[in-house]
Amino acid sequence: MDESNVFADLADDCAEFDRLLDTLEPDDWARPTPAPGWEIRHQVAHLSAVFRMAAMAASDGEAFRALTAQLSDDFDANVAVALSRYLDGGTAALRGRWREEWTTAVEALAGVPAGQVVPWLVRPLPAPVLAAAGMMELFAHGQDVADALGRTPERTDRIRHVVDFAVRTWDFGYLSRGLAPVGQGFRYELTAPSGEVWVHGPQDAELVEGPAIDLCLLVTRRRHRDDLGLRATGADADHWLDIAQAYRGPAGPGRRPGQFTAGAIKAPGAAGRDR
Repeated sequence: MDESNVFADLADDCAEFDRLLDTLEPDDWARPTPAPGWEIRHQVAHLSAVFRMAAMAASDGEAFRALTAQLSDDFDANVAVALSRYLDGGTAALRGRWREEWTTAVEALAGVPAGQVVPWLVRPLPAPVLAAAGMMELFAHGQDVADALGRTPERTDRIRHVVDFAVRTWDFGYLSRGLAPVGQGFRYELTAPSGEVWVHGPQDAELVEGPAIDLCLLVTRRRHRDDLGLRATGADADHWLDIAQAYRGPAGPGRRPGQFTAGAIKAPGAAGRDR
């Protein structure tokens, strides 16, 4: 994994999302997103909660473990509790809390000594990997906000960290469905926004190839594979395109084929929820 600038890139992604939020009118916070029941304010609240947890994991492991010990086995109930912390104060307070949470998280993650792991939900992670996980969350939920607004995000080669995280977590799609992972993963040949080709995995593994942006949209389940330019060589790689996800937890139905045109939402709130 390329760890050289992940903290700076995470900060840049957060700042870019901030600029998108700055364009919102008061009524926009209640716009439906592709996750039924989730408005833009829910997406921002979710990101705020995730970044708060990341900051706590990086700066106070005992407090993080105490927090996660209180979680129930009900995934949706845990999410609802986390959202309520941010939604009860109104959108102006939510806007300020998001800025506070992401800046605190970036500072805390960057301050973890090199090589030291921090606790996390599935297993302890090095801070750069947790920062990449934050970029994955921001890619996913930022896409939801952009879709609700009918906009297409401008992606840069910073998504390399999301790609790296997706390759690291290639087995999550199997595990979330109670399936046994096949082999040791796949070979990925992906074209970056800049045109550079990123390669992961052994030469003799089954191949997944195509635009790096499309892989990120696939593993965050923000687009159906039929609407992406990804190609698989081999039956196992082809099946992986159906189940790929870069997060643990319920997969949900994802997005429908043909739901989006040129990156914009067709009907806000009409898709299946993924988280």
